[in-house]
Amino acid sequence: MAPPQIVNREQSAAWNGPEGAHWAEVSERRVAHADLSAPLLDAVRIERADAVLDVGCGIGEMTLDAARRAADGSATGIDLSELMIDRARISAAAARVDNASFFEGDAQVHHFVPGAFDVVVSHFGSMFFGDPVAAFKNLATALRRGGRLALVCPQAMDRCTWYVEPLAGLLDARPTQHSAPSAMFSLAHPTEVEPMLHEAGFGSVRFRSADTSLWFGADVDAAVAYYLGSGPVRSILERDPDLTTANARERLERVLERFADASGVWIPGSHWILTATRSG
Repeated sequence: MAPPQIVNREQSAAWNGPEGAHWAEVSERRVAHADLSAPLLDAVRIERADAVLDVGCGIGEMTLDAARRAADGSATGIDLSELMIDRARISAAAARVDNASFFEGDAQVHHFVPGAFDVVVSHFGSMFFGDPVAAFKNLATALRRGGRLALVCPQAMDRCTWYVEPLAGLLDARPTQHSAPSAMFSLAHPTEVEPMLHEAGFGSVRFRSADTSLWFGADVDAAVAYYLGSGPVRSILERDPDLTTANARERLERVLERFADASGVWIPGSHWILTATRSG
């Protein structure tokens, strides 16, 4: 089998390296972001016979949920990370979800069969495209006419406490677009995203705000471990030789203690559930 075509090499390197391994580990403990999967799938109204594509599927938790909803159809997960795709396949086999499949690939350029899918979803996986217009054009091609797109993405950085407060604790200052990686906020502004999606072949674009706290671990130690392994914190540690891992751990503990209760560490944020349909 030919290797997958990858143009987003920076993200591929991250998700096939330490960050991908870290995310796979914490995902298996359901750390962070899990609370938005059900609202996303509800928003796109998956029907029993639908063919669903999950972009940036990670270890496949939401893909399996989509496959269960599309019981007479199918759900396919695509991700840049070979490591996470391997784990997704193991999870599908263990759960005996036979109508779910997974493959490594770059959704921006993968040659999908035209019109093969009824639904495309993405859960915190669509913000990292190197060329968003090209990527969404490619996803529009993968959808049948009238097919539905739904994704979850963060709103503006200053509305995502789960990003701002831990990084502020590390930096001794509020993070800015230049002080930490901010690709995750590339779809934060509807006035920019809506015309981009129209250009890519989508209509009926709708944004629904989802203000919710995300769970980052059963206790402060688990939440600290999550942040220490995350891409933004790794980047800060690499750029600041005076900030040791031990110091970073202490600073994160002070911040995250404010959000801990008996059920774990919950940090609020504002997110978009975006829906659209393929036009034309």
